[in-house]
Amino acid sequence: MTHTVEKSALSLLGLGAMGGALARAWLTAGHPLTVWNRTATRAEALAGQGARVAATPAEAVAASDLVIVCLLDHASAGEVLDGADLSGKDLVDLTTGTPEEARARARWAGERGARFLDGGVMAVPPMIGTASSGAYVFYSGSRALFEDHAGTLAVPAGTVYAGEDPGLAALLDVALLSAMTGMFAGVAHAFALTREDVAPKEFADLVVGWLRAMTPYAYGVADHLDSGDYTRNVTSSLAMMVRGNATLLRTAGEQRVSPELLTPFTTLMERRLADGHDGEGTTGVIDLLRVP
Repeated sequence: MTHTVEKSALSLLGLGAMGGALARAWLTAGHPLTVWNRTATRAEALAGQGARVAATPAEAVAASDLVIVCLLDHASAGEVLDGADLSGKDLVDLTTGTPEEARARARWAGERGARFLDGGVMAVPPMIGTASSGAYVFYSGSRALFEDHAGTLAVPAGTVYAGEDPGLAALLDVALLSAMTGMFAGVAHAFALTREDVAPKEFADLVVGWLRAMTPYAYGVADHLDSGDYTRNVTSSLAMMVRGNATLLRTAGEQRVSPELLTPFTTLMERRLADGHDGEGTTGVIDLLRVP
């Protein structure tokens, strides 16, 4: 005898690039899905794939116990959900925002009788629904909600539960994106330096290999922060780094490249060195960044 496992129903509000990818992943997996979008044609396009199209956000919310929101920003989410009956609902917000916005939304949902989970999607839309893509979502907030819907939430991407604090998913999301943005800045400067002298594809191979070799640097920073000893196992001291960075700036001048992507970090290292921390690595810059 063949047993059919019933797939949980859910509602999804917001069908932009990410919302649309999420919707298609749940539909492909056989989940009954109700969708709503401000631009109705995007929702109607999914009807042919089996989605039920709600005329209003309130209708979409009423259709399922599990409600997913993936909108432009938190203001949009509040506007869309205003007036919907959230009592007894499980609300999962995948809208990109700040930790404090997530905490505020959790309080807002609680006042309306809903359990709440915030999510930070660590992927771009083409990665959604592809098991081998490495996509995952940070979730934080109600552990019970996460556990009750773990199977459904894992359909579009892997899941990582960050903790009960609703702001943790957004914090981890933004922290990793910040690290990525810094990497993008360094890569942009590097290509600007070599643009006239080295074939871009050839240089890309060098960049990828070098950055891959450098990423364990993060473990050294973590060790310094945990131990409080910023000089432990330092191979390139702050004094050496500051001297070396002067060469980076001179080279930028020779190559007619603006140093503006490098100078902020260089300035911070110089400040830390001037305060007498020449034997440290670069971890001390973190202390300068923290606002009292």
